[in-house]
Amino acid sequence: MRKSMPESVPLDPRTLMNAYAKGLFPMANRSGVIQWFTADPRGVIPLESFHLPGTLRALIRKSPAEGGFEMRINHDFESAMRACREKRTGGTWINEQLIEAYIRLHKIGMAHSVEAWKEGKLVGGLYGVSLGAAFFGESMFHRARDASKVALVHLVNRLRERGFVLLDTQATTPHLRQFGCIDIPAADYLRQLKSAIKKDCEFD
Repeated sequence: MRKSMPESVPLDPRTLMNAYAKGLFPMANRSGVIQWFTADPRGVIPLESFHLPGTLRALIRKSPAEGGFEMRINHDFESAMRACREKRTGGTWINEQLIEAYIRLHKIGMAHSVEAWKEGKLVGGLYGVSLGAAFFGESMFHRARDASKVALVHLVNRLRERGFVLLDTQATTPHLRQFGCIDIPAADYLRQLKSAIKKDCEFD
């Protein structure tokens, strides 16, 4: 993963969205300095070949009354993002400046959360940014077993229904690979990104 200059970068909505359009994303280091990062190879989940693990099939079909989750979109974006921050021990790349910046993006319809609720409590979810037909997944969390996995399935279904073509995960992990996440060369990713942001898709 590559990073930019040592000084904190600007986090106004225009600058952020221009950066995403170029394949960049912001992260804070342990000193709180926010820098631009990119990745080569780049992690993506191909929407057409998304793999739903068999262990989740029954859970996804369950209603909240049957022990499943109540899924909500953009219901409590800030809490979802803060939960992603809290899940990390030993430091986090999500600091208060980034939370404030993504809340601003959320208010103008560019940042979104997919949330899993149970018995009135937020127990899992994820957040990310949409631009054209691209969705940039930022982070996910769970406080109940499989809650973040169900949120990811819900996200993918929504992206498919609304014509999105690119789901960027920045990097691959063992957790994401079980859903079909793969690494692709940065040059291929940028070609896909350039095409995706020309399309007009609505996440909400």
